[in-house]
Amino acid sequence: MVKAGLQHALCEEAARLGFAACGFTSPSPDPARARRLEHFLGEGRHGSMEWMETRKVQRASPQGLWPEARSVIALGMSYAPDVDPLALESDPEKARISVYAQGRDYHDVVKKALKALARWLIEREPESELKVFVDTAPVMEKPLGQAAGIGWQGKHTNLVSREHGSWLFLGAIYSTLDFVPDASHPDRCGNCRACQDACPTDAFPAPYQLDARRCISYLTIEHKGPIPEEFRSALGNRIYGCDDCLAVCPWNKFADTAHRHIKLAPREELVTPDLASFLQFDDASFRQFFSGSPIKRIGRNRFVRNCLYAAGNSGSKSLEPFVVALLEDPDPAVGDAAGWAAAQLR
Repeated sequence: MVKAGLQHALCEEAARLGFAACGFTSPSPDPARARRLEHFLGEGRHGSMEWMETRKVQRASPQGLWPEARSVIALGMSYAPDVDPLALESDPEKARISVYAQGRDYHDVVKKALKALARWLIEREPESELKVFVDTAPVMEKPLGQAAGIGWQGKHTNLVSREHGSWLFLGAIYSTLDFVPDASHPDRCGNCRACQDACPTDAFPAPYQLDARRCISYLTIEHKGPIPEEFRSALGNRIYGCDDCLAVCPWNKFADTAHRHIKLAPREELVTPDLASFLQFDDASFRQFFSGSPIKRIGRNRFVRNCLYAAGNSGSKSLEPFVVALLEDPDPAVGDAAGWAAAQLR
């Protein structure tokens, strides 16, 4: 095992770097975890995210990705919102952007902190090796987070913390050091089904199961081409992601913005943005406006497509000129969305 005091000191350093949660678990294969992944993929619930299927062996366990790993350090960084994420639900001319995407790209913020923590650890254990991950490799951060005791996977399949609610970005460090594993976090959902009832598209076939093909976050971010018509009205004014199942979780009453990383504060212009301004983006203005934002990765066409569905759902005649202007857009999905929105507004 590692030197006495190193594990505690590492958690203290993680807190200094902006992490709100830190825990340790084993990298060994977990048959139950692997079965859940196999069932998810076998049902096709990953949709067009083929990368989940092609690297399922590495995803199933940390040692499947890196056989030399002896411990996993699971970390969570708070992005607790200042306001109710559901507040814009009744304001159709505004665009709803998921809380996590209203600030700087979390990949950059979390990875920078992970690398700083890794350097700190290597300075103290120079013979050890490690790898850092934040949502860019076949790593099952949520079940690993539960195994490491920093929260539990709720009925919406996301990690929930008693201290930070549903608002944690997750990262992981795989290490060749033998840390003492923490106890797995018990499930605290009880009989609550608020997240299940809140989903606009019935994306949960059962508690603790998600069908990404019906999830608004998947449809607005990962799905390419036109969104199936059966989901378009349910999108409402959501143009990037969806917070509904997270926002209604009762454990969020304990979440405190005081624990939010300073670099994850929301940009004011993304908290209550006007749909009209977004409908006028060309590729250059989109890239400039969303520089440093995770939204930039979906590109102008997919983003404007989403905004057109929101415009069609708005019932606002003031948005019709912007919709009509996109009927002949070079991108087929944008043109299709504009046609649907124009018909809705008529």
